[in-house]
Amino acid sequence: MIIRSMTIDDYDQVYALWSGIKGFGIRAVDDSKEGISRFLQRNPNLSVVAEDNKVIIGSILCGHDGRRGTLYHVCVAERYRKHGVGREMVSEAVSRLKKEGINKVNLIAFCNNLLGNNFWRKEKFTFRDDLNYYDLAISEENKTDFVS
Repeated sequence: MIIRSMTIDDYDQVYALWSGIKGFGIRAVDDSKEGISRFLQRNPNLSVVAEDNKVIIGSILCGHDGRRGTLYHVCVAERYRKHGVGREMVSEAVSRLKKEGINKVNLIAFCNNLLGNNFWRKEKFTFRDDLNYYDLAISEENKTDFVS
């Protein structure tokens, strides 16, 4: 297994990975090939994929605003879970953020994602119950579909 930078050439495999994970939220515009291309261009060499025999088995979209880093769409193919793939990807993404001078990383995990929430706690991420998260959809086209 190798961890490497994600490129737009990985999009089809990454999208297939996302589409195969039950409960995964995919946004119509943000997660389109064009949306991911914009994200990767804005955040060069921060997003990572895990690859086994040229097959993508995990991914993290990673970016920052100059002050705080954010991890999005962190996932590992089911048959590769509990083998350290997620841990290695997170370590690599955080290391890349550190090189950019970023000192804090955040992420969002759906409340019903028990596996993910347990993973983040084990990775020493702090659960925050002292703030509220808000968002505003400014494009009606950008609806979220959940994989069933």
